[in-house]
Amino acid sequence: MSMEVNLTERQKHILWATIRHYITTAEPVGSKALVEEYNLSLSPATIRNAFGWLEKVGLLYQPHTSAGRVPSDSGYRIYVDRLMKPTNTLARQVEQTLADRLQRKNGSLEALLRGAAQILATVSGYITLITLPQTQSVRLRHVQLVQVDVKRVMLIAVKDTYETSSVLMNLPETVGEVAEPEIMERELQILSNFLNSQLQGRSLLELADLDWGEIDREFQAYGDLLKMMMSDLLKQSNQPYSAQIMIYGVAEALRQPEFSELPQLQTLLHFLEDEQERLWPLIFAPSDRSVEHSSIPSSRVTVTIGSENPLEQMQTYALVSANYHQGTTAMGSIGVLGPTRMFYENTIPLVEATADYLSDALRQNNC
Repeated sequence: MSMEVNLTERQKHILWATIRHYITTAEPVGSKALVEEYNLSLSPATIRNAFGWLEKVGLLYQPHTSAGRVPSDSGYRIYVDRLMKPTNTLARQVEQTLADRLQRKNGSLEALLRGAAQILATVSGYITLITLPQTQSVRLRHVQLVQVDVKRVMLIAVKDTYETSSVLMNLPETVGEVAEPEIMERELQILSNFLNSQLQGRSLLELADLDWGEIDREFQAYGDLLKMMMSDLLKQSNQPYSAQIMIYGVAEALRQPEFSELPQLQTLLHFLEDEQERLWPLIFAPSDRSVEHSSIPSSRVTVTIGSENPLEQMQTYALVSANYHQGTTAMGSIGVLGPTRMFYENTIPLVEATADYLSDALRQNNC
């Protein structure tokens, strides 16, 4: 949220011009540069006075006595919330590129997510982070029981993400006594149909709370087997967070001066790859968080700038992220990580457009 600082129109314009100039050049901004490049119709002395006031309230700072001004995290926050005007040119470009390059129907969801993240990294020029769908959000699309041999049966589960899991179990002795393969195949098909009628569309979280006592009497002999299978399926699906955040765009980010120092970049990459459990709550929240933007009031994008971040390793960066959905349920999140000196006008619409594309892809696959 924006700081409660009252700015005059002149102060707003000078703050806007200062931040825009710094985003473009990565160099501290002086009064002369603003007069020459932004046609402010103000004297350098008037601009310096405004600089002094903006510095006093914490929106700008002076890295060295003789240097120009640089935006603070609070200055960026006011810029994002009140002053910037998002541009949709790159957002339309990324929408077209996603549509041209990715297979959104009946393809692998993971391949779709990877492709979208790579495209977003290329267009934005920053590091892209994307989370795989959450176990509690994933739902069963279809289940099938298949006999492997006289003593074993396999449960194959297709999720609404089009990922497939399988569990192999030994048949209970009372079931294994059935000798004829045709009878066993018919019974397994009947049981598969029954399971689909009971389980199709349920989330994996719901499966953990099923009341197996309500299973129809004719299938009681299979009750314990099915319960063990579902338990194993849930364990298999509960992947640790560290395996669920994918990182792209490091090569693109190297073009930014903030990433030019190798030790700093190595520290960041180590954190992104090895500390993902701590990073996770910042990137993804099951219920959408949003930052109020006066110019885009309906935005579902979350913007975390520098010191707003509770994680020390991230406090020199900005993260712009948005959830993608299955219906109204947030399945995962895609985000862009870059310096606080980020082109927010481009990045916010880019992230929102990519999240919308992924949500539409899930909807078209009846997810």
